[in-house]
Amino acid sequence: MITEIATIAIDPTTAAAFEAAVAEAAPHFRAAEGCHGFTLDRCIEEPARYFLRVEWESVDHHMVRFRASEGFQKWRTLAGPFFAAPPIVEHSARAVTGF
Repeated sequence: MITEIATIAIDPTTAAAFEAAVAEAAPHFRAAEGCHGFTLDRCIEEPARYFLRVEWESVDHHMVRFRASEGFQKWRTLAGPFFAAPPIVEHSARAVTGF
């Protein structure tokens, strides 16, 4: 299992509409092969910055299968208009579980 972490910058005056668009995209993530869930967090110090965290079975499930899917296109149609810059996307694997 890996985690996609996408740092997304938006115009903070559109926050409510952006959050609604991400919520509307939930079924496209749910239907994606290898997707185990997602969350969207808003940065406290920088309200224009969000962190989308998506749990994937593998990097391939995200970068190849999902990105080639109709669900990805629908996600980008919903959320993309709010992006102030292209998202910064990284992947992580848990190294330590503290408790």
